[in-house]
Amino acid sequence: MGIDKQSDIAANIQIGPTDLGMVRIYIEADGGIELPLDFDPEEAEEIAEELRAAAEAARAIGSGLAKGKPGRR
Repeated sequence: MGIDKQSDIAANIQIGPTDLGMVRIYIEADGGIELPLDFDPEEAEEIAEELRAAAEAARAIGSGLAKGKPGRR
């Protein structure tokens, strides 16, 4: 599965600090999958920047589609 492919898998995500000074992204998916991902604060900030950039790009794609421009598939 690639990043551009849609999925029917449902998951919950939680983000917060750990007692060891790390940032945890905790993902829980259907089928009993639990995935705790710990990052140091600098890595977490890099991830946040990537999320913001991806949101901005998605917003631009979405607004292009709304104006009748063809989107990528």
